[in-house]
Amino acid sequence: MTIGKNKRHDSSPTHVNGKSIFVDDRPTLQNEIYVQVVGAQCAKGKLQSIDASEALETKGVLGVLTANDFKNNIWGTIVKEQPLLCSDQILYYDEPICLVVAENESIARSAAKLIKVSIKEEEPTFDIQKAIDQKNFCYVATPFLVGDPDSQIAKATHTLKGSFYCGGQEHFYMESQACIAYPMERGQIEVHASSQHPSETQHLVASALGLNYHQVTCVVKRMGGGFGGKESQAAPVAAYAALAAQKFGRPCRIAWDKDEDMAITGKRHPFLNFYEVAFNDEGKILGAKFDLYADVGAYTDLSPSILERAMFHIDGAYYFPDIEVKGTCVKTNTHSNTAFRGFGGPQGTMTIESIIEDIAYTLKKDAFEIRKVNIYQGEDQKTPYEQKVENNQLPKLFNLIETETKYNERRNAINQFNAKRNGKVRGLSVSAVKFGIAFTAKFLNQGNALVNLHLDGTAQVSTGATEMGQGVNSKIAQIVSHALGIDYDDVIVMPTSTEKNHNTSPTAASSGSDINGAAALAACNKIKKRLSILAKKHFLGETFDDVKEIDADTEVEGYKEIIFKDGIVSDLKLKKEIKLKELIGMAYMNRVSLGDYAHFKTDGLGFDKKTGKGKAFNYFTNGVALTEVEIDEYTGELKILTSKIHMDLGRPLNPGIDKGQVTGAFIQGAGWVTTENLFYSPQGKLLSHSPTTYKIPSIQDMPRDFEVNLIENLDLTVNVYGSKAVGEPPFLLGQSVWMAAKNALAYRANKMPQITSPATNEVILMELERVKG
Repeated sequence: MTIGKNKRHDSSPTHVNGKSIFVDDRPTLQNEIYVQVVGAQCAKGKLQSIDASEALETKGVLGVLTANDFKNNIWGTIVKEQPLLCSDQILYYDEPICLVVAENESIARSAAKLIKVSIKEEEPTFDIQKAIDQKNFCYVATPFLVGDPDSQIAKATHTLKGSFYCGGQEHFYMESQACIAYPMERGQIEVHASSQHPSETQHLVASALGLNYHQVTCVVKRMGGGFGGKESQAAPVAAYAALAAQKFGRPCRIAWDKDEDMAITGKRHPFLNFYEVAFNDEGKILGAKFDLYADVGAYTDLSPSILERAMFHIDGAYYFPDIEVKGTCVKTNTHSNTAFRGFGGPQGTMTIESIIEDIAYTLKKDAFEIRKVNIYQGEDQKTPYEQKVENNQLPKLFNLIETETKYNERRNAINQFNAKRNGKVRGLSVSAVKFGIAFTAKFLNQGNALVNLHLDGTAQVSTGATEMGQGVNSKIAQIVSHALGIDYDDVIVMPTSTEKNHNTSPTAASSGSDINGAAALAACNKIKKRLSILAKKHFLGETFDDVKEIDADTEVEGYKEIIFKDGIVSDLKLKKEIKLKELIGMAYMNRVSLGDYAHFKTDGLGFDKKTGKGKAFNYFTNGVALTEVEIDEYTGELKILTSKIHMDLGRPLNPGIDKGQVTGAFIQGAGWVTTENLFYSPQGKLLSHSPTTYKIPSIQDMPRDFEVNLIENLDLTVNVYGSKAVGEPPFLLGQSVWMAAKNALAYRANKMPQITSPATNEVILMELERVKG
C-alpha cells in the first residue's frame, strides 16, 4: 500500500544531483537562435515609431519582429484584449513592443538596447482609489446577498466601518519564464514551456501563428516553481519563441533573467476593500457589508475569477447570518496582475481576520474568543453564496489549537512580558482558513489520464497535471501504484504533453492532484476490470474468447472479488492467486488491452453566477495557525517566535509532501504580509525587480518554534481516496503573522491600530508612533 505513506518526491534524486532538466537546461542545438523582448519605457502613451535600423546592422541579428508579424496579435484568458506586442496604445511600463532575433542570447540582448522607440506619453493611473474615482472598471461581479444586513447594522449595539488595503506580491519562482520552440514538418511547432497550462499555451501559439491546434504541441516536463505566475502568462512567452522559430525555420529559445521577468509579468492583485460590520457585546457578528476592489493592472487577464474567489472567501472561517458582498475590477497602468497561490482568497480572508482583531480591540476582548464565537458550527450553516459547509472541522481545529498550544498560558505570559516595557512588545493571534476546492469556472473541473501497463509490470502515466515542485507527479504515481498493486518506483509519470492529454485544465486552484489523480485512478480501474475478468476465468479454469469476453461491457460475476496488491492478483473467495506479471503476459497473449484512457469531471458543482448562489466548491480544506511575534519598538523589526499549525487534509495521499506544502505556503503567506513590498518609480517602473531589492522571507524570518500537525479526518468521501487539497489553503494561515503584529501594536495603542499589508519594519515603526501619539 502506498496511499497515505511518505514516498519521496519523484524528482528529489535529480534535484539533489543536479540532473533535473528544466527548459533552459535543454541542450542548445547547432542552428538554434534566441529572441529578446524590448519593452516600453513609459507607463502610458501612444506608440509612434520603432527604429530598428541600428540593431539590424549588428552582426548576428536575424531580424526584428513587431505586432504585424503575428497572424493574431490579441490574446486574453477571459477577455481577448491584450496585445502580444504593442502596436498602438501602451498601458504599462516594460510592456513588450518588439522582438530582436539573433544567433545567440548575448547578441540579442546587446542589439535590443539599440532599438529606438518613439512614444507620445500620456498621464497614467497607478492608485487604486484614483481608478475607482475615475470608474475605470472592467468587471462588476454579481453580488452575494443573504438576509438584511442594512437592518442589522442599523440596530446593532456596535458597528465598525472602514477600508482595508493589502498589497501585491511577486511570484518569485526560481525558474524564470522560458520556452524553446522547434519548427517541425508540415508547418508544425513543438514548444517546450515552463507553463502551468499547456493547453492554453498550445492554443495561443496556434492562434498567434495562424495554425490549427493539431499543428502545435506543448510539452511541460517540470517547472522551477509557478505559484500561478505561469498559469496564463507563460503563453505569450511561448508565442514569442514560436513566432521566431516559424519565421526563420530554426529552433528558438527565450529565457528571461529574474530582473526582466519581474518587470514584465503581473503579480498578486492588490485589493482595497470597504466594509461595515455589526456585532453584539460578545463579539458575535450579526451582519456585514463588503465592497471589494481588485487592481487588475493594464489588462483583464484572470481578474474576474480572482475577484470572485475573494468574494467567496470574504467570510473566512466565520458565519454571517446577514451579509452583502460586492466586487469590482479596476484598471491601472501597471503590469497585468494574474493568478497567485490562493487566487484572491487571501485578499478576502485577510480582510475579515483584520476586522476580527478590530472587534476585539473595540470590546477589549481577546480576538481568539471573538473567533470562537463566530466560526462555522456543524454542517447546516451556509456561506454567503448559500453553500453548506459540510465535513466542517473548524470547531475541532479551534479546540486543538487552544488546548495543545496552551493558549491561555501563552496570553498570560505575553501580558507579563509587555508590562515590563523593555523596548520590545509581543503579540499573539490565531487565524483560520476555510478554503473552497474547485475551479469557480465549472468547465475547468475536468481532467484526463492515460495509463499504460507494460509486460514487465511497470506503468507509464500521462495526465494534464504539470509538476512545478509541489509533488503532483508523486501523488499520481502513488495513486496508480496503489490501484495496480505495484511498487511506487515501478510507476513513472511522463512529461505533460498536449498530444497525449488534450484540452487540459491548468494545474491551479489546488485541484491538480484531485482532478488528474481521479482520472488516473479511473484509467487504472478500466485496466483492472479486464485483468480481473481474465483472472477470474483463469482461476475457475474456464476457457474464453479473448476480446469478445474480456472487453465486454457486461459484468462478469465475481470479478470484483479480485485484489491487486504487492505484485500479486488474488481471489479472496476462491483463495487463489497469480503473479501480476504472469497475468499481464496472459492478457497480452490473448489480445487484452493493457492500457486505457479516462476522463474525470467533478460532480455536484452548481454555482449560478447570475444569482450568486449555489455549490461553488467540491469541499473545503480547513486549518488554523497560532503565531506569536516580537517587535522591536525602536526599529520596527518583526521576529516570528512561534507558529503552530493544525490542518485538516482528509486522508493525505503523502503526508510528507503535504507537510512540506503547508510549511512552504505558510512562509510564503507570511512573506506577503510582512517583508514583500513592491516599489515603483513615480513613472511606474518597478524598482524592486531583483533579489537584491525585493525581500522574500529568509531563514531569519522563519518561526523560531515551528510545528505542523495534520489531524485525522476519515469522513470525507467526495475526493480521490478521501484526500483533501493542500496547495493553496495553508498560504492563508501566514496571515496569522500579520494579525499577531497588529495584536502587539494594540498593547501600545491609544487608538485602534490600522496597519496596511505588508507590515514591513517601516510600516510597523510608523504605526507605533501613530498609535502612541
